[in-house]
Amino acid sequence: MESLVPVLTVAVLLLAVATIATLVLVIRRTGSPKSAKASPQQLAEAHDELTQARLEAGQIRDKAESDAEEILRRSEAAAQSATQLRQEVEEESRLLKHELKELRADLERRERRLAEREERLDEETKRQADRERKLTESEEELTVRQERLLQVEGERRKVLERVSRLTSDQAKNELIKDIENQAKREAALIIREIESDARKEGEKRATKIVTLAVQRIAAEQTAESVVSVLHLPGDEMKGRIIGREGRNIRAFESTTGVNLIIDDTPEAVLLSCFDPVRRETGRLTLEKLILDGRIHPQRIEEAYERSKAEVQDLCARAGEDALVELGITDMHPELTLLLGQLRYRTSYGQNVLKHLIESAHIAGIMAAELKMDTALMKRCALLHDIGKALTHEVEGSHALIGAEIARRYGESEDVVHAIEAHHNEVEVRTVEAVLTQAADAISGSRPGARRESLEAYVKRLERLEEIASSFEGVEKVFAMQAGREIRIMVKPENIDDIQAQVIARDMAKQVEEELTYPGQIRITVVRESRATEFAR
Repeated sequence: MESLVPVLTVAVLLLAVATIATLVLVIRRTGSPKSAKASPQQLAEAHDELTQARLEAGQIRDKAESDAEEILRRSEAAAQSATQLRQEVEEESRLLKHELKELRADLERRERRLAEREERLDEETKRQADRERKLTESEEELTVRQERLLQVEGERRKVLERVSRLTSDQAKNELIKDIENQAKREAALIIREIESDARKEGEKRATKIVTLAVQRIAAEQTAESVVSVLHLPGDEMKGRIIGREGRNIRAFESTTGVNLIIDDTPEAVLLSCFDPVRRETGRLTLEKLILDGRIHPQRIEEAYERSKAEVQDLCARAGEDALVELGITDMHPELTLLLGQLRYRTSYGQNVLKHLIESAHIAGIMAAELKMDTALMKRCALLHDIGKALTHEVEGSHALIGAEIARRYGESEDVVHAIEAHHNEVEVRTVEAVLTQAADAISGSRPGARRESLEAYVKRLERLEEIASSFEGVEKVFAMQAGREIRIMVKPENIDDIQAQVIARDMAKQVEEELTYPGQIRITVVRESRATEFAR
């Protein structure tokens, strides 16, 4: 506010000067009041000019006041800016002083640390110098002792040579021989211990791997049966299945080769056949006939043909499902179809396809434990029994047959070798082949997987059919009644009634010579002629 006083003073002075100037101007225009008496007109003009002068003086005063107020407002704003600037400068000065203080303190701390480090370095240098001095003294002392020992050793060597009557070279050679023999003996002991430890550790690791593989596979019991049960909608269906004088049941058994057992079991019949494919086909045929309701020989043949095609489709689907379960996608379609056909093949009562899937899982787990290629091991184990799908068509071991099939359809040599070597028909050369053998043995030897008696029974039935099929003119052969009856369908245009008697007798004689079985086996030769005409 003190800085505004001069400004206000200047404004008042300007106002006073303006008023005086106005009065002077009026006086000059009207003349001196003393010199002459003014006329009314002059007085009026003077009064108007005075009024005008006053107005101008008022405007000048108002302008001066507004200018003064503007100057006052600007001065106040300038004072506030100056005050704020002074505060900011004081704040920055205070911060700079604080930072400067911290920098000085940090510099002092670093100087103290540097001084301490220099002191420690000086102490360490002194200790190092003391150590070097002591080492030098120790080296000199050792040199003196070494010279003394050399002198003593020379004197001792002369005394020993004189006493033992051997030169130093001869004594050295004998000592080397003794040390060499002792070293060989100790090395042999160490090698024996290492081999023993390695054998124990190898057996322990192998047992651990096999145990882990077995524990992680929870497979169901796969022992197969030779009997299937089909439930009926009612007991009256049994009479329709048998037909008039047994016509339908005889046609069904002749067409499908499956023995149909109708007993006192309510609303159920049994289908018995050692061949699982044939039994499944017969079951589907009977199921279709029951659903259709029309049961007669011609419908039985039609349903049988449709069921055969359906079983083929199921085999193809089973092969694809096995590949999906194991995560294998790049397999030849023919190999997939052969895998599906193993769905109805058994080995010592164990389903072959389930055995292959189980073996593949086990081989994959063991390969993972050994840091090997799990996909390759699954492939080897899955295909190792693929030859069983063609053993009834191609002569030879199923391992060699399977290897040839795998090679034909583009499988790698590791897979082919694992297949052909899994029963040691070919010398094992790879780790994959060894693991395939182990997986096969684990899957087949677990409790409940196989039944020896069932396999022998099935093989006897198969041999009965093979013997019957070897005769000329035979069209179809069916082993029925659990192997107690063989039905042979012959071609009527090639075999007459007398020749049918001869086939039955020769068949009975050959069975007696080759097979061992309890009780007796009935051999029935069926020669059927049909005459069909159409009425138009």
